[in-house]
Amino acid sequence: MGIFDSLKNAILGSHLTQTPVQGKVPVAPASGATPAQSGNASTAPQPQSSAASAPEVDISAVLEQKASLKHEKLNWQTSIVDLMKAVDLDPSIENRRKLASELGYTGNTQDSATMNVWLHEQVMQKLAAAGGKVPDSLRH
Repeated sequence: MGIFDSLKNAILGSHLTQTPVQGKVPVAPASGATPAQSGNASTAPQPQSSAASAPEVDISAVLEQKASLKHEKLNWQTSIVDLMKAVDLDPSIENRRKLASELGYTGNTQDSATMNVWLHEQVMQKLAAAGGKVPDSLRH
């Protein structure tokens, strides 16, 4: 599993947000049985894609909660290092370079400031694409 997958799973796979987001009701984990198999004839499968039926994960709420459990103030909203710390990933320059490679960074990895800004933007975009609710203020 790559660094981004670990990061994504730590955020989107979290069970920290159990309240509805924008009127959506949380979906119970799949038991493996379809409505037809469960014997409940009154429940017909919905013609929705799996992305539409899955609840959105509020990225801000998850990361705020995770950051609040740390012993230091984390600015995960703008810092890829702090975002990685919030989800217990090693934010070393080596891991950030690996993450940059995974996400297709073509800039100079020796310029860590520029790379870090790009990484944070890409992570937020990819979390949104994976079904996360990312505030407009975090989309660049």
